[in-house]
Amino acid sequence: MKLPWILFIAFRYIFKGRSNSPVLAVLGIAVGVLALIVIIAVMNGFQLGFIESILEISSYHLRLESFSDEDVAGLQNIMLSIPGVRAAVPFKEFQALARGRRTSQQAVLVRGLNEDAADIDKLMNSRLDFEDGFFDLSDSENILLGSELARRLGVGMGDTITLFSITGIISAEDDESGVETFFVAGIFRTGYYEYDCSWAFINIDKSALLDNESELKLGIKIANRFQDRNVLEQARKKLNEYENIKLSSWRDYNRSFFGALRTEKLFMFILVGLIFIVVGLNIFQAQRRSVMQRREEIGLLRAVGGDKRAVQAIFVFDGGLIGLAGAGIGLVLGLAIASNIPQFFSGIEIIVNSVINLINVIAIRLGLGPTGNFYVFSPTVFYIKEIPSRIIFHEVIIIFMFGFLSALAAGWIASRKATKIQPAEVLRYE
Repeated sequence: MKLPWILFIAFRYIFKGRSNSPVLAVLGIAVGVLALIVIIAVMNGFQLGFIESILEISSYHLRLESFSDEDVAGLQNIMLSIPGVRAAVPFKEFQALARGRRTSQQAVLVRGLNEDAADIDKLMNSRLDFEDGFFDLSDSENILLGSELARRLGVGMGDTITLFSITGIISAEDDESGVETFFVAGIFRTGYYEYDCSWAFINIDKSALLDNESELKLGIKIANRFQDRNVLEQARKKLNEYENIKLSSWRDYNRSFFGALRTEKLFMFILVGLIFIVVGLNIFQAQRRSVMQRREEIGLLRAVGGDKRAVQAIFVFDGGLIGLAGAGIGLVLGLAIASNIPQFFSGIEIIVNSVINLINVIAIRLGLGPTGNFYVFSPTVFYIKEIPSRIIFHEVIIIFMFGFLSALAAGWIASRKATKIQPAEVLRYE
């Protein structure tokens, strides 16, 4: 099988064909790859934002529980001696009611941390975007509030709020126990609504006074959270001397939530991937029609020495070329858009609002009322400042290969018809 003449004929059929089917097929593959890259990138942005907020702020990568307060320093040293462990942060948490300027009370999850927690756990600190103030728990009277919680309580920097520990009030004989006043030293935003509307941080020593029922825990951060099983195995070997200690991984927290996100992403991938099936069928029909239109040419190629595999390779190359061109164009455009999602949607808003403004001018002259501006993601409706995007390399490669292979497979299936053409039957009446 001589490759040069096969490629020559394959390129001739593509670029000097009798229809625009190859162009439409290339555009179809490009649109499918582009759409899937952009959609998956935006979905990754939202999902990983939620997952990282949970892992870096709330659950940590690993947790140690059921140990005495006197053991915390020894446990920290043991965990930090394990390769891959970045931080070991002691914390306490409990439920409370908060009251600010407004008379209504808000349910709050209070977490007690050491004053150097932000320096030890830099990943947590990076997820806390302080709109006012900064991470300051050096004063035991300081409290850090989520932005939505501060808004609901009607407080700002320097204002006071009162915390009522639910378990502290129930278990204490003294009516004043479980009630403390704090000064707002910082207002943070995580981008995860549940934390912004119901979380607060205080000094860990103060939390022990406010709620003596809460258990001291140790939150562990590792360099690669997907190596958690390996770190857990090493930790269990080193913690044999501690009885009844409980170790758990981030895979054990919010299992159903993470599973739902994974399923959502899989089904979105499948639904958008149906584009490739439609385009593949289009390529198959176009290639099959091309085979029937070129029966005489195929018969002549077979008569002058071309075997079945060579003739089939012509149409397979055509399908591969369509897939490569379409997937390549879609890849470039998809990465360009996915890397600049906020600017892309801002451009759409500018174009649409320009049209709306023009319509408003005409409507006002006709005595009609103007319409409002258009927003892709209005901040009054969605709890986001901008649309997040996260490109994952291996997913982009899978999408590219899916687009390329769908066209290649369609060309191969259609080319099987060409192998059944017999030269003698085609050229009998020529």
